[in-house]
Amino acid sequence: MAKAQDIKRRIRSIGNTRQLTRAMKMVSASKLRRAQDRILAARPYAEKTRNLLRSLKARANPELNPLLQVHQENRTQVIVITADKGLAGAFNANIVRLAETLLTDLSDRDVTVSTVGKRGRDYFARSRTVEKQWVDVFRDIQFSLAEEIGQWIIDLYVRGETDQVYLIYNEFKSAIQANPTVQQLLPVEAEQLEGGQVADEYIYEPEAQQLFASLLPHYVEVQVFHALLESAAAEHAARMTAMDNATNNAGDLIESLTLTMNRVRQAAITTEIIEVVSGAEALR
Repeated sequence: MAKAQDIKRRIRSIGNTRQLTRAMKMVSASKLRRAQDRILAARPYAEKTRNLLRSLKARANPELNPLLQVHQENRTQVIVITADKGLAGAFNANIVRLAETLLTDLSDRDVTVSTVGKRGRDYFARSRTVEKQWVDVFRDIQFSLAEEIGQWIIDLYVRGETDQVYLIYNEFKSAIQANPTVQQLLPVEAEQLEGGQVADEYIYEPEAQQLFASLLPHYVEVQVFHALLESAAAEHAARMTAMDNATNNAGDLIESLTLTMNRVRQAAITTEIIEVVSGAEALR
């Protein structure tokens, strides 16, 4: 059995770890509140933009803009959004698992993977070539990053170097739940018209070409920005939950080790008493 001093040293070490995990939990909780405010502000606009483009896609002439045109599905670009750091429970593992499932489903196509975040980059770099990567972006997410990624996606699609673009990210639901999501970014999915429903004819002001030339790139950038914000909020929530569980587990372990240490100490004291009594009896 371990000595009391060894157990005491281990208790001290676990106590230091518990202080660290408690501090990390509080930091993540603070960051989550700010990220959640940004999500609540951005989510309605992103959803309305997506619904508007889906409606226009069902009614507009595809020749109005290259981003409205549907290509033959031979080449696919998959953008995987993970975290830059670990210690967030299954946050990164869930995204990687979903990405692997999608890649398996698209195995009959020429699929290229790009990543946002170090964890996704490190994972996929071991098994395939990562075409494009962005790291250290979640410290301060700016719309300029979404514009950079969005413009790169648009250039690929317009040049015909990809026929489909998917985003894979964690959608923030609550502090204890995130939903790994696959979103088809391009081509824009058309709104499904019900049986017998006829697509309305729109009158465009300004001209349709000018409108789509402005609206479609902005749509891509907004969807990318929305995915980044969702992923950031989900990451902070996952890390807060993981650190809370780690703190509680450390407390339980300290209690168990303290009980063990007291038993070891009591056994040592009992042994010493027996030795003293035995020695005294021997001297009689």
